[in-house]
Amino acid sequence: MLTNALCAADGFAQYIIFAAYILIIIVVAIVCRRKSASVNEFLFSKKGVGGWLTAFAYGATYFSAVVFVGYAGKFGYNFGLSAVWIGIGNTVIGTYIAWQVLARRTKIMTNNLGARTMPEFFEKRYDSKHIKLVSSIVIFIFLIPYSSSVYQGLGYVFEQVIGLDSVWCILILACLTALYLFFGGYFATSITDFIQGIIMIIGIVVTVFVLLASPTMNWGEGLSYISQMGKGLIPAGTSANTPIIDSPAFNVIILVLLTSFGIWALPQSIHKFYAVKDDDAIRKGKIISTIFSLIVGGGAYFMGSMVTRFVSPETYEKLGSYDMIVPYMITNNLPSALLGLVVVLLFSASMSTLAALTLSSSSTVTMDFVKGYIKRDLPEKNTNILLRCLCLVFVALSAVFAIFEVDAIVTLMSLSWGVLAGCFIGPYVLGLYSKKMNKAGAYASIIASLLVTFVLILALGYGLSSDGISFGQAIKTGVAVSPFIGVVSMAVSMVVTPVFSLIFKKLNPSQKTIDVAFFVPAEIDADALCGKVIGVWNSKEEMQEALAAAGKEEVTFMHHYDEQKIADGGECESENFAAKKNEDNKIAEEKNSAASKNKTK
Repeated sequence: MLTNALCAADGFAQYIIFAAYILIIIVVAIVCRRKSASVNEFLFSKKGVGGWLTAFAYGATYFSAVVFVGYAGKFGYNFGLSAVWIGIGNTVIGTYIAWQVLARRTKIMTNNLGARTMPEFFEKRYDSKHIKLVSSIVIFIFLIPYSSSVYQGLGYVFEQVIGLDSVWCILILACLTALYLFFGGYFATSITDFIQGIIMIIGIVVTVFVLLASPTMNWGEGLSYISQMGKGLIPAGTSANTPIIDSPAFNVIILVLLTSFGIWALPQSIHKFYAVKDDDAIRKGKIISTIFSLIVGGGAYFMGSMVTRFVSPETYEKLGSYDMIVPYMITNNLPSALLGLVVVLLFSASMSTLAALTLSSSSTVTMDFVKGYIKRDLPEKNTNILLRCLCLVFVALSAVFAIFEVDAIVTLMSLSWGVLAGCFIGPYVLGLYSKKMNKAGAYASIIASLLVTFVLILALGYGLSSDGISFGQAIKTGVAVSPFIGVVSMAVSMVVTPVFSLIFKKLNPSQKTIDVAFFVPAEIDADALCGKVIGVWNSKEEMQEALAAAGKEEVTFMHHYDEQKIADGGECESENFAAKKNEDNKIAEEKNSAASKNKTK
């Protein structure tokens, strides 16, 4: 009787935790409903987003339930402790270096060009209207199927812990995401990502601690056992009977490259750099996001590396899928009350990624397709309404794809990360740094990456299979090595973009476009006149307007820019000639006064 009472109490606690989480999301949606009156506010927030919110938004988008359930289970089961290197790569390359290399330049260039989406950035950076259409189609085809992957593994956990059918899980997730996206836009997404990020940190830390302390692991004993199985930190190499493409070491390296560099060119992640507030927010965000990735990403793969102690080969055969490994491990080894927190963790990871994917997709269709080609003069109010409605449509589509598990959608979902990164990494990253990149290189990257993906799927599909297989079976076999294909596509993009740009120099953007895109804002020191730095301006006109508002209409400034420093990503130098002249006059007056006194004496 006492046992039944305790079980009932545990079940009640799980419902309370989940209900409290739902209530928080609803409150955020209500509070943020007035923060997205315009299109810019809906997409970026009114005044930009600070370092903490941007860092958590980036991390929560990066690590979805796919990482916790699918990747952690599959790679942890196959590679053991060496899977942790994927989390470390995501932290160093996918987060710290990504922020260092991309954040400030993305913020400045998109602001200079007035670009609000990745296709719009390509259009304005490369002086090409049609590349916006091409890139928006690629994003639509591959991003929407990818959004259905966020539901992976959640259904099993819900059925085991909460007792709800997986369909209800998908519907609840879709409805909550649609609610705060529709009312609050990016600002609501940032707030919920921050809340969800905290839940993810607490959840993964507690889960890893409890699993390590369990009798099965018993701290170091379990880790030693995993290493003795040949699944230690150093992945196994090739053997005489194992082709290199199947070796653990090769696959770990490929996964580190794909998941760490691929994030550099995904629209839903780069969007965070568009909306970050200023340089100070970027500096904070870089550090906070790196710590977040180390805890959450590293923790997720470390948790996955322990599955070989909890899931035997016989058990795996019964489960029938890698997506079921982690849910099985946690539902059978965590205290019942703690499972409520884990459910919210997985729910949070799924919701944050789904919101980012939906916002990127809806903005691409609205801004790049509808306003770009169908109705260019669509009023601001109608554009805002369309953005919100498309958010609802895309969330609904992702839910339908997840419920019915359409084969074609599953195939596209497996390829989406590598294809998107392969198409865009060259034009985006090189376009931020080199004035010599042009639309020929951008088009070549998209076309070459799509061709390479399709050709490699067929070549590897038939090459790795026995003779006489069908076309469909070859496609499935080829898709199974999609991480390798994605890495090759990214490498191709980084090569063909500069090569074709150099071959077709005549297609370079106009000098005006280059000047605007690569203009670096300068901070004007007005200490001598106002007692403080007035601000940062993107043009002389903006500066004069700010000075006029401060009552300093008669003051004129001249800027001297060090072109090499600008090319190297450094700050522009500025000199206040009016203040310098006043200082020179003051020194001259003091000298004259001293000379007069000496003469009098």
